[in-house]
Formats: sequence, C-alpha cells, structure tokens
Amino acid sequence: MKILYVTLGIVIADQITKVLVKGFSIPFLGIEWEGMHYGQTIPLIGDIVRLTYIENPGMAFGLDFGGKIFFALFSIIACIGIFWYLYTIRHERLRVRLPFAMILGGAFGNLIDRVFYGVLYGEAPLFRGAVVDFIDVIFFNISIFGYEMTRWPVFNIADSAVTIGVIILIIFHREAFRPHSEEETDEEESKPAEDERRNIPD
Repeated sequence: MKILYVTLGIVIADQITKVLVKGFSIPFLGIEWEGMHYGQTIPLIGDIVRLTYIENPGMAFGLDFGGKIFFALFSIIACIGIFWYLYTIRHERLRVRLPFAMILGGAFGNLIDRVFYGVLYGEAPLFRGAVVDFIDVIFFNISIFGYEMTRWPVFNIADSAVTIGVIILIIFHREAFRPHSEEETDEEESKPAEDERRNIPD
C-alpha cells in the first residue's frame, strides 16, 4: 500500500519538529540540541504565526477529558482500526484513501509522544507522556455563550494532518463509506445504459 508513504512522511515530519522543539541529546555522538524552553514563544510572522512550546496531556488542540493512559490506549485502538480500514479500501481512488492515511499518520505521531516521550525524557512512565505542541496561530475573535477565543489552540503537524484528513473525508464521505456491494450495483446499473447507447443507430 503505497499510500502508507504519506502516513510515514507525516510521522517523520511530526517527530522531527517535535524533537527540535523539545530538544535532544546523543552523548556518544557529541550531539546536543537544547530546543525551546517550556512556554517559550518565537515569532515567525509577526504575532500572527508563532512557535510556542507547550505540552498537552489530552487530545488534539488542547482537548482534555479522561486520562493519559486512556488517550494512549484509545490512540492505539484507533490506529489499528484505521490501518485495517485502509487495507480494506486499498484499491479505492486516491481521494478516498488519502484522508485515512493522513489521519493515521497524525494519530500515530501523537501516539509516539504519549507512549514514549515520558520515558525518553525522564519525565513520566510509559504511556503517560504528553504531546508536544508548538504551532501558535492567531484567530479571529469568537464569543459563544460567554466563551471567548482570540487564538487557535496550539497544535502540531500531527494535529494538522488529522484535521486536513477529516476535512477531505467530509468532502468525499459518500465514496469513502459507500459499501462495495452498492458500488457493484451502480456499475451493473450503468452497463445496460451504456449498452443501450451503443445499440442506438446513427
């Protein structure tokens, strides 16, 4: 399934950026990258787009309910389910497979943080790590039922991949979730119509 190259690319890009933000050390190679300090902000495009290093123990965009182990286990189950579904639709059009590959890449990218980052950085046991977020984008003011938001919650590449994948999925959801039997029926119904057109004399 070549579409998994998309998934792999997202995971690699996601993890490289997170490690650069968080920092890393490889003593036997003499390599040390300090990264950003927690809460540090670096302007990229004025105050519109910034790098802001925070860690999120919950879901994408700062959503938090349940617990760290719950999110880790949920992510594992979700990744397995999406991978299985990708396999079952491996012969579908690219626009049907692409969103699932993107969602899988994003889910797996954040799963690595939750499962391994706590141990790798000596901050928490296995499955109790937090997700590294760093993309900070200004947002138009929203006020709903007394809740006001002026900036989009800080996110990462994995979150972006999931969001874009979901948007594509919404656009092409009829093709993505249409049963194969229905597709075969459509094809069978279209054949008589084509045959009739061929038999019409000029």
